[in-house]
Amino acid sequence: MTVNEQLKIIRRGTVEIINEEGLKKKLDESIKFKKPLIVKAGFDPSAPDIHLGHTVLLRKLRHFQELGHRVVFLIGDFTAMIGDPSGRTQTRPTLTKEEVLENAKTYQKQVNKILDIKRIEVVFNSEWLGKLTPFNIAELLSKQTVARVLERDDFLKRYKEGKDISLLEFFYPLLQAYDSVVLKADIELGGADQKFNLLMGRTIQERYGQPPQIVITTPLLEGTDGVQKMSKSYSNYVGINEPPEEMYGKLMSISDEMMMKYYELLTDTEADSVKKLHPMEAKKSLAKEIVRQYHGQGEAEKAEKGFEKTFQKRDPFTGMKTIEVYVDTKDDRMLANILSSTVACTNLTITPCSKSGFRRLIGQGAVTINGTKSSDISPELDLDKEYSIKVGKRIFIKIILKSKKNA
Repeated sequence: MTVNEQLKIIRRGTVEIINEEGLKKKLDESIKFKKPLIVKAGFDPSAPDIHLGHTVLLRKLRHFQELGHRVVFLIGDFTAMIGDPSGRTQTRPTLTKEEVLENAKTYQKQVNKILDIKRIEVVFNSEWLGKLTPFNIAELLSKQTVARVLERDDFLKRYKEGKDISLLEFFYPLLQAYDSVVLKADIELGGADQKFNLLMGRTIQERYGQPPQIVITTPLLEGTDGVQKMSKSYSNYVGINEPPEEMYGKLMSISDEMMMKYYELLTDTEADSVKKLHPMEAKKSLAKEIVRQYHGQGEAEKAEKGFEKTFQKRDPFTGMKTIEVYVDTKDDRMLANILSSTVACTNLTITPCSKSGFRRLIGQGAVTINGTKSSDISPELDLDKEYSIKVGKRIFIKIILKSKKNA
C-alpha cells in the first residue's frame, strides 16, 4: 500500500498521532527499503485476563499486522511487579514474580484470538530489565529529571495532596521507555492515559542516540459501569476468555449511550446500520457479535438464547403499578381515547400523543391488550377490569377503568 493508503487505516480509531509527519517519513522509508516498521505495544499482566478494553489497542495492532509491519507484543512481566501509576490516586500494590508469571501465561493463550500469533513477536521485558546492572540503572536515571517526571498530572496531584509516590513509580516511565530503546521501536501504541509514558519513550530513545518512536494513542473504553475505564482493578471488565453466556450478559448490562462506543471500538459494524435498530435489538446484536469474535457463531447463538430464556421471557407487567383511569361516557372507554388521556400519555411518553396516532398504532398491530392484538381499530374497555397494554416494543402500561360517577 502507498503511504496515504496506510495512513487512512492507521488513523481509524485513534485519538492522537505524534507526530504524523514523522510517521509518513517512516512509512515512506519502509516502502522504499522494503523494511517493515517495528510496532510495539506493552501489556502488564497485573491480572490474568485480557479484556475488551485491551482489544481496542489489539485491533489497531492487527491493522499494522495486516499492513505487513513487525508487531511486537511486549508482556511487561518485570514492570508489572512495580505497577503502572497512570491514573492512580495512591501507590499501587506490587505483585510477586510468581503471580506475574502465572498471569502472563494466560496472555499468550489469548492474544491469538485477535492477532495472527504466527506473525507477531511475543517478548518479556524481564529479558533485559532483569539484567540491568547498577551502572545501567544509574545511566538510565541520568537521562531524565525529577521535575519532568513530576509534570505527570497524577504524580503532581498526589504530591500536592501529600500522598505517597514511591521511587519505583517514578522509575516506571523510564523502564517502559527503555523497552523502546532495546526493541528499537519505530511506533508505540497505547491508550490515551499512557501518553506521558509513550512520550517518555521518544525522549529516552533520542538520549540513547536513536530516532524517536511515533506515538499513537487509542481511545479508552469505559467498563460496564459506564464511568471508570475498563480495568481489572475496577471489576468492570469483560474478559475475552470468559464463558460466552457471562460475556453476553455483561454486555447486555451496558447503557444505550455506551453501546454506540462499544460498536465503534470493538466491531466493524457501521453506525448507520445500528441506528436503524431498536435499542434492545441493537444491544443484543452487539453482544452476539462480540461473543462470536471470541467464541464462534455457535456459542454466540447459544448465549443469546440463554439470555432470552432467563431474562427476556419474564412477564414485563410483573410488579408494575396499575393506573386508575376515570371515565364518564362510553366514548371515554375507547382504547385510543384512554391511551391519549393525560394520565396515560404522561406514563407512555409518546409524542405526539393523539387519538388518531393511537388508532393508527392499533390498526398496525402494534398494540396488544392482555397479550392479544386487537382486531378492532379502538376497542371499548370494560369498567373495573385490569388491562395490561403493550405499545410497540418498549412501552408497557397497566390500567383499570373507573366510573367518574362512582368516584
